[in-house]
Amino acid sequence: MITFIQIPLSILLLFGCFFILVGAGGLVKLSTFFKRRHAPTRRSTLGVGCVLAFSVGYPFFLGQDPQPRELLITVFLFITAPISAHLMAKAALSLLMETRPSLPGNERAEDEQLPPPEPEREEETTAR
Repeated sequence: MITFIQIPLSILLLFGCFFILVGAGGLVKLSTFFKRRHAPTRRSTLGVGCVLAFSVGYPFFLGQDPQPRELLITVFLFITAPISAHLMAKAALSLLMETRPSLPGNERAEDEQLPPPEPEREEETTAR
């Protein structure tokens, strides 16, 4: 009976660690902000969800009563991660991230075929 609980819990923990590692690697390896945004919001959220599912099932392995804390953390994570990713993307678009100089080794805005920024109006330039 213990092996029927141990095997799925071990698989959940291994999948969780794998996806967290892939999300962290994507955050370091990808070149632009919009590409980097996907790695932690997608892969790491799935990895942390697997680790939290493991922590929900672990008390069953020990023969104890489960605690609702892990379920609340999971729900909070799956609600806040997409919302924060969306807000970061909107903030980056409003700050015109594609017009800022890129770091060495990164691609430029023209290479990614991003639209050019809107030119400033003459009234704004003369007011400065």
